[in-house]
Amino acid sequence: MEQEGLAAWPGPCWGLLQRSCSAALPGSIPGAAWKGLSPAEGRTPAAGKTGGQELGHRRKEPARCWGQSSWVLKEAVAITMDTSPDLSFFPGNHWLYFSVYLFTFLVGLPLNLVALVIFLGKLRRRPVAVDVLLLNLTISDLLLLLFLPFRMVEAASGMRWPLPFIFCPFSGFLFFTTIYLTSLFLAAVSVERFLSVAYPLWYKARPRPRQAGLVSGACWLVAGAHCSVVYITEFSRNSSYSHTNNDTCYLEFQENQLAILLPVRLEMAVVLFGVSLLITSYCYGHLVWVLSRGASHRRRRRVVGLVAATLLNFLVCFGPYNVSHVVGYIRGESPAWRSYVLLLSTLNSCVDPLVYYFSSSGFQADFHGLLRRLTGGWRPWREEGSLKLKEKNEEGGSRGSCPT
Repeated sequence: MEQEGLAAWPGPCWGLLQRSCSAALPGSIPGAAWKGLSPAEGRTPAAGKTGGQELGHRRKEPARCWGQSSWVLKEAVAITMDTSPDLSFFPGNHWLYFSVYLFTFLVGLPLNLVALVIFLGKLRRRPVAVDVLLLNLTISDLLLLLFLPFRMVEAASGMRWPLPFIFCPFSGFLFFTTIYLTSLFLAAVSVERFLSVAYPLWYKARPRPRQAGLVSGACWLVAGAHCSVVYITEFSRNSSYSHTNNDTCYLEFQENQLAILLPVRLEMAVVLFGVSLLITSYCYGHLVWVLSRGASHRRRRRVVGLVAATLLNFLVCFGPYNVSHVVGYIRGESPAWRSYVLLLSTLNSCVDPLVYYFSSSGFQADFHGLLRRLTGGWRPWREEGSLKLKEKNEEGGSRGSCPT
């Protein structure tokens, strides 16, 4: 007859489970936690937390012991396998995630919408390759921002996923895809800027919007193919621990999932980030060297702003996050600080508009013109108010003056 719970475990199996769990996570289960806890009490060992969750959280205990130490050890490791980010650094830090997501949404959404309007207008007038690339980058940022409310709901729920499970891998897929799309598009833009300086006559004679469209499609395909690991990981859980037994989204991973995820993360850090950074550094280094010899001060200032905004994206927004991939691959588990540097990657949608602004003088002119049109409705009111104030001051001055 099948019995459930630890109350049915024989003494030898309980001792083996205790030793196996202690070996699986050394130092995470103090000996005092096992004292006074017997199999008859029917409780899961609750000692210490990994990723802000109790060990064995929402996990079904084996119904019986088969008398095979390898099987018990496998189940013990599966029970204690929890590599979610440590959310216990300070109380209520899920509100930090919520605040960063909200700030990114409120700042990034209007800026990228303005950029979308400008790039669409420029492409209608005269389509050029760099504008096609920047338009795709803008669309990528807008996708991230439009699905950011899913992350806000998750953060407001204490990093639990309260929405239907189907939205979990989909939002994660878009989230990570847009992050790496930024690296690819910034590298492509740097190549365009390099060509415009190294071969100016050839570049002006060949706008090449179609080739830029093909490059953009390739970037979407490469980033999407790599980040499809989100779906592979979420649906590769053991049958005993399906998504129905887990209330987090892309935070907890089993051993078989990490075997897939960690090498893919390392490959993305090297190929999608590292190679893009090398290409961008070379192109902008050559660009600055050429312009430093004879370009106007205004153009040099614009190029310096473009390079600074691009390097800010790579080194500050994306650098720490990709370093966590390398560290995670070496250690065999995600570092606890990974979720915090992921917040920096989210902020890239607020930095990208700086890249757009310094990308060309045409964008700056269109931006200032759009800003004047948006604020034009207030100008007559301000001018009328200033005129009335001036007349009132003149009238008051004439009344207070003494006749000569």
